[in-house]
Parts: sequence; C-alpha cells; structure tokens
Amino acid sequence: MFASTIRTIADYPKPGIQFRDITTLLKDRVAFNAMVDALALHYANVRLDKVAAIESRGFIIGAALASKLELGFVPVRKRGKLPAETVMQPYKLEYGEDALEIHVDAVTEGEQLLLVDDLIATGGTAMAAMTLVRRLGGVVEHAAFVVDLPALGGLQQLQSAGVKPFVLCQFDGH
Repeated sequence: MFASTIRTIADYPKPGIQFRDITTLLKDRVAFNAMVDALALHYANVRLDKVAAIESRGFIIGAALASKLELGFVPVRKRGKLPAETVMQPYKLEYGEDALEIHVDAVTEGEQLLLVDDLIATGGTAMAAMTLVRRLGGVVEHAAFVVDLPALGGLQQLQSAGVKPFVLCQFDGH
C-alpha cells in the first residue's frame, strides 16, 4: 500500500538519483494514518521514552508517531537550526556532506529512543543521529523508516551498530 502512494522524481537532487518523495503519501489521509498506525503497532510493546526524528520529513512522521505512542519528541536538526546549546555530528550523504545537531538537554542518560526518518539510503544520516543520541547517554535500539533503498546498505549499517530497523516499503535502485 505505501509504495504505491510514493512518487519517484528522476535526477533529483542530481543526475542519477531517483528521489522517493513521500509528500504524496502524506497528503493521502488514508495512507498517512495507515503509516502512523502501522509504525505505532510495531512499537506498541517496545519500551521507549522518546522519538528522535531527523529533519525534515522525519519530523512529520516522528511527531505523529510520538503523539500516537504518547512519547516525548526530540528533533534532530541540520547544523545551526537549534537555538540552545547543541552537540554536532558530521556525516556523508549519498550526494554530499552535512552535519546534524541536537540540544544537549534533549536526552537523559539511559532513555530509550526510537530513531525515525522518512527514508534510509546509505545510512549516514541515521548513523549520525544515533551517534548524537548515544553521545548524550541515550539508548537507540530501534529505528523506523517509511522507505528503504536496500541496494545502498543503510539498514546493514544500523544493524552492525546494534539497532533493529523497521521499514514499511522498499524501492530498488538509488
């Protein structure tokens, strides 16, 4: 159901990339609510304290899921976007480099966080977010994504770091 509601945009943001655009899923009230419900059902019996979601589409999914699961929400943002003291982690993208930050007081030692984003490709962004949470003493054992691009190996990166990933759909290629 989910894959059929996701639009593919060729050669965005650069030639050779097949961008999986979830905004078409988000605007479909049935698909959007089914997505949140499916994720919530998967984590209903997992001990969690907060959802940490990655900017920007991950915020939409993560905030809705945190609300549904009655958890706190931690925004993981691109460098320079958070107003208070932060910790930063650089990472490589499929098509460049960037850095993520979270507030130093966003996570308490020992808290269990679910990492959420719209898509996992190479795993660089998710690994950076996981590293930030762990640097602050949080525990990341689970991660959820709407889309996986299995050819790029991101899920394996997370698994090798001790994280159990969950995805709703996969697409071949980049």
